[in-house]
Amino acid sequence: MANTYQQRRNEIEHYFDRTAAQAWSRLTSDAPVSGIRATVRAGRDRMRQTLLGFLPSDLRGCRLLDAGCGTGALAVEAARRGADVVAIDLSPTLVKLAQERLPASLGPGRITFRSGDMLDPSLGRFDHIVAMDSVIHYNLPDMVNILARFSAMSDSGVHFTYAPRTPALAMMHAVGKIFPRGDRSPAIVPHTTPALFKAVAAHEKLKDWGLARNARVSSGFYISHAQELKRA
Repeated sequence: MANTYQQRRNEIEHYFDRTAAQAWSRLTSDAPVSGIRATVRAGRDRMRQTLLGFLPSDLRGCRLLDAGCGTGALAVEAARRGADVVAIDLSPTLVKLAQERLPASLGPGRITFRSGDMLDPSLGRFDHIVAMDSVIHYNLPDMVNILARFSAMSDSGVHFTYAPRTPALAMMHAVGKIFPRGDRSPAIVPHTTPALFKAVAAHEKLKDWGLARNARVSSGFYISHAQELKRA
């Protein structure tokens, strides 16, 4: 995993911290955007609510990792439910933006922002880990290894998204290739649900874990599948 994970991680960091930082700032705000980006914004909003729906409504006393926090919207909602949130992202630029957007009051919870690797063991242990669209750029072996690393850090569950292999998503990838290389995001790697289930079941470090609740969100150019990983 080390070489391919690190290479892809570096590409993602460069893209979100430099190439796309301004576009991402606009997408995650309430500023007007194009029709295509509006569907992505709406899809991400629905997915965020879907993942939050997998969590308890009362998170007081819980420690939660928002892995790949972006501009912090999910972290804020979890903190409002009472969670002690560690929100981490590869992009220092996005983390700074998340801090600038932090509401004056978070209710009973709190957020600690960090920039760096979401698999850093120094982050400690968590009751829940949420990775919204944070592992969608990795091949299946690397993605499942990431889930295994998350499982070693979580006492309850891992809630993540992956890109489902669908004809619509394949078409979007083909359209994306017409853009200049410098404007392209790191490629999303789609996976079939049977392949994911098989890979998780075969992983030695996930033998005590199983895939549970799931839900798909399709909104124009945004297609993502929410999946829960729980102790068996």
